[in-house]
Amino acid sequence: MRATIPSTVILAISLSASGLATAANPSDVAPAGCAWPQSIDAIAAAPGNHHVLLENDQVRVLDVVVPPHTKEPVHAHCSPSVLYIMEASAFIDHDANGKVLLDTRELKTPLTFPMTMWKDPEAPHSVENLSDKPLHLIRVELKPQAR
Repeated sequence: MRATIPSTVILAISLSASGLATAANPSDVAPAGCAWPQSIDAIAAAPGNHHVLLENDQVRVLDVVVPPHTKEPVHAHCSPSVLYIMEASAFIDHDANGKVLLDTRELKTPLTFPMTMWKDPEAPHSVENLSDKPLHLIRVELKPQAR
């Protein structure tokens, strides 16, 4: 007499062997339309610098402050954004490995504030404020449903 294995057991074994049944840590999974895991989203990775002012299904509005002479933790922004930079001075934007992406001290024309600018999604990076003034901006992130 041959034993019959229920098809649900076979499916469970197959999924487990393929790794599909393994529950991933939700913070290590990239949200839909994002190249980076949730664990390095600005709010999750740099909560001391990024505060949600408003969030709905269309936008997330962040108040971003990097205090004088500090460097924020590495984080990413999955959505394109409009930045309204109210106050800033000398700063360096580093990639996740510490490579300099932008050093405002090296610009031919100094930035003037306040200023508004468009930013595409940003890979993991960290801003270092070199000045005696806080770097302060409002970031309006456009959610995929809004695009």
